[in-house]
Amino acid sequence: MSRQHNTAPCWLEPDSPASAFPDVELALHEPDGLLAIGGDLSKPRLLEAYRRGIFPWYSDDQPILWWSPDPRLVLAPAGIRVSRSLAKTLRREKFTLTMDRAFNEVIQACAEPRPDQSGTWITADMMAAYTGLHADGYAHSVECWYRGELAGGLYGISLGRVFFGESMFSRVADASKVALVCLARQLARWEFPLIDCQVRTGHLERLGAAPISRTAFARILARETAQAPPPPKTWRFDADPDILR
Repeated sequence: MSRQHNTAPCWLEPDSPASAFPDVELALHEPDGLLAIGGDLSKPRLLEAYRRGIFPWYSDDQPILWWSPDPRLVLAPAGIRVSRSLAKTLRREKFTLTMDRAFNEVIQACAEPRPDQSGTWITADMMAAYTGLHADGYAHSVECWYRGELAGGLYGISLGRVFFGESMFSRVADASKVALVCLARQLARWEFPLIDCQVRTGHLERLGAAPISRTAFARILARETAQAPPPPKTWRFDADPDILR
């Protein structure tokens, strides 16, 4: 018997328990993955959402929207694909890479509107919530520096051995790609099975990301976020030059 799908997303009250999310299989087909509206961005609710494969994505003029699309784009850290030109950039070692050194600067840079956008989905409330998660060791950043200046980077959430990518930015060509490649190589050493890329983009698919079903994604989350021991609260790259090769 097939599962019935909602014709409207679930409404969450701000004081509802973090576990109030409906089953992700009840997410809408159109728009793809919209599951719930409302609630808040408290730490318990955000962590419960990510454990279940749900993430917030909305604009300043909207209530909080919670999503769980199907299929889900994921990247196996050990299988990241590096083009010849990107490999050449990595070998030149023009960038310096760090982790968790400038989280606030990274999320602020990610929140800046892109040239083809009039606004941003990283609202002030989102920035405050994820900065709080960073202080508690759940949110992490990768910084890519060029000549002492922040050239690019990314941030996301880590639970167990799953990294949930949220956003990335570049001010210098290839900076965000270098950040992602080096993150993937470090996560492979920590035996992370996947990076969640959320929705399909050609940019990430060229780097090796591929879609999997929401059901398969939920099975991985149930295993890897509940049983796997986490890496250190503050992340650092291994002191190994191979990260950049």
